[in-house]
Amino acid sequence: MRTPKRSTSAAVIIAALAGTAAVATGTPAAAASYKCTTSTTSIDDPAYTGPWADNWDVKVSLCAKRSGSTVYTYAKVSWDGPAYGQVDDSTIFDGAYFKLQVKRSQSGTDPVKKSANYYGIESRLENSDSNANYNNAYTTPVLSYTIGSGRGLADGELHLDWNNDGKGYWKHQFSASPAV
Repeated sequence: MRTPKRSTSAAVIIAALAGTAAVATGTPAAAASYKCTTSTTSIDDPAYTGPWADNWDVKVSLCAKRSGSTVYTYAKVSWDGPAYGQVDDSTIFDGAYFKLQVKRSQSGTDPVKKSANYYGIESRLENSDSNANYNNAYTTPVLSYTIGSGRGLADGELHLDWNNDGKGYWKHQFSASPAV
């Protein structure tokens, strides 16, 4: 009589694993077929000249995958920001966005085929913990482009307009994903 219980248990486990696999591939970062390149940079707050540390250590993973003739891309941005004097300071930036690009891979300069600016990163950059530490992350939505038989890749730039520096947007570039 134990055999039916085992087969029922096995069926439940298999169904649960199948459900987990379906959920796991629902987000860009979880899909194993994406090829990513991660790069980092340290960005100085040009509006601050005081004695305390003010650099933002930013890490960007640019990812691309191919399905048929379509290239799918996304970026995951994380940062270790400074501790400022105010919690959740919405005046650190006059503006900020991450520009994600789908490029065709070719010899010479890779042409941009599709581009999108994601402004949702600004509120994350200006959101701190209760100790005014500005550490956070942001993942862009997926940007796709039907590229045909050519190879494509993800590229991206972080644009920051610091409050009170009078210089507009500063562009910070990161390493592109592998071509897919």
